[in-house]
Amino acid sequence: MAKIPRLMPQNPRLFRAEVVRTERVSPSMQRVTVTGADLGEFPWLGYDHWFRLFMQLPHQSVLRLPEFTGDRWWHAYLAIPEDERPHYSNYTVAGHRPEAAEMDIDFVVHRGPTGELEGRAAIWACAARPGDGLAVLDQGVMFDPPQDASEVIVVADESGLPAVTGILRSLPRDTVGRLIQEVPTEADRRDLDAPAAMTVTWVVRDGREDREDSAAVPGDAALEELRRHSAVDTHAYAFVVGESGLTTKGRRHLHRAGLPKDRIMFSGFWKHEARRPA
Repeated sequence: MAKIPRLMPQNPRLFRAEVVRTERVSPSMQRVTVTGADLGEFPWLGYDHWFRLFMQLPHQSVLRLPEFTGDRWWHAYLAIPEDERPHYSNYTVAGHRPEAAEMDIDFVVHRGPTGELEGRAAIWACAARPGDGLAVLDQGVMFDPPQDASEVIVVADESGLPAVTGILRSLPRDTVGRLIQEVPTEADRRDLDAPAAMTVTWVVRDGREDREDSAAVPGDAALEELRRHSAVDTHAYAFVVGESGLTTKGRRHLHRAGLPKDRIMFSGFWKHEARRPA
């Protein structure tokens, strides 16, 4: 497998932008399209290229951003007074059109027990209007298979779907592997540009609350499917992202199945409050 260019930029660049339009692309995913004077210069690498998204606070008329050089953005961010400090979250580039200086960002629409929106980023995305200010701080790519990878194993819940979409469309067309993708509802499935030798398995969570052998905690259904694979080639590469329980338990299973730990990239994007102990 060809070497993928760069994990994290040494001098990450901050791009100012504003909302152009929004749309609900599926029941559980809201897309916000943004533009900026220099957003066409964003060095998009494909795959799971991610960034830190800074969002204007509801009471602000102007977005205040950290002023920094090199990679010391965190110290400058904390130096901003709390009542002016923008909220930030980590997101994946869902699409980039440099000729139009546009970027698509997909937000998972999490809802509470009574259907209310949960999460500051999701609330912001669903209420976003053209002209709303934001900024993105380039962070590069996490997906990093070794060149001798015999196959690629990707496991994710809905929070990892934008990354999965980018990874599959960026992979060399002769890549061998498998994807296990969990989504909340059947309508959240989407067309994926996967290499022909990648097996794609969708796991739909909707209705699983009624099954005694499988609770509706996000990530559990994908983990259950992953555990059906009892053996893994030692030269494979795995990428497991999403709810923290899925990622830690998924890594543990893959290692027990024979995959060395240094060939497993895992990242917990969020934590479900009702997560059961391992």
